[in-house]
Amino acid sequence: MSAAGDRAVASASQPAAPATLARPLPGRLTLRLVDPMADPWRAGSELPAASAPPAPLDPRAPVRLGWSQWQARRAGWPEGILVGVRLPNDVDPALLAEDLDRLALVELEFPKWTDGRAYSQAHLLRRRWGYRGELRAVGDVLVDMLPLLARTGFDAALLRAGQSRAAAERALGFFDLGYQ
Repeated sequence: MSAAGDRAVASASQPAAPATLARPLPGRLTLRLVDPMADPWRAGSELPAASAPPAPLDPRAPVRLGWSQWQARRAGWPEGILVGVRLPNDVDPALLAEDLDRLALVELEFPKWTDGRAYSQAHLLRRRWGYRGELRAVGDVLVDMLPLLARTGFDAALLRAGQSRAAAERALGFFDLGYQ
């Protein structure tokens, strides 16, 4: 079967398929670009030390913790307070597997744009452990990386300083399907 324009053409041995099935539907990769000035997540560095008496937390203000902060606080993290964790790219994401139901955000670090371990972490978190919260790329994130970020499971990215938001939005429209 071949497509001619928007119509599917049938051969003598095969009936025509509806036009919507004859060729891939155009689409757009989706990835939210994070505006650091409007990001509701506050850094865990604003919290008192883990050894200090617990201070009441505002349940409306989600908190993003570093990996070592999460390890120190995870057992006593209060229910109802949104929490996110920044996972370095040299930490096995399996260490987060039992906590994924509690995490609304996992930030995966790209210390250099040439270091792609966070792509693998994202893939594992989504497909092996079924993580359904926000996966955010942070660090040395360039416009050219956005299509692959979207395809490997990220749904948000914080661009490196100096990267154009307009160029990033265009980059997401370049490819509607994986080409590798």
